[in-house]
Amino acid sequence: MIKEATTYTIDAKDARLGKVAAQAAARLMGKDRTDFVRNSVPNAIVKIVNAGQAAESSRKMKGKVYVSYSGYPAGLKRRTMQDVAAKRGRAELFRRAVKGMLPKNKLQAVMMRNLKIEE
Repeated sequence: MIKEATTYTIDAKDARLGKVAAQAAARLMGKDRTDFVRNSVPNAIVKIVNAGQAAESSRKMKGKVYVSYSGYPAGLKRRTMQDVAAKRGRAELFRRAVKGMLPKNKLQAVMMRNLKIEE
């Protein structure tokens, strides 16, 4: 018997990015369930709504820097939170925050597929 997926909805309106991301990550891992085990992904879908209306200070938007390195000389890229939000939307900020809070193993990609973000 296949269980139906449990859907959780988190409203991000006037909420901080980190608080919403922490709730979403805990639900994606199944930490709120009584049958929690680290080596499996629960059948849960997390939807974050109103991501574009989340409250974030302008100081953090200018100060927080995402760094990536391609491996090539001069391949270090630095993007501020403001740049990422302008180019890819605020949903990308939530995606990156939640991904950073999930375990770094093969289950991370599976958990991220269960995350849906609406602006």
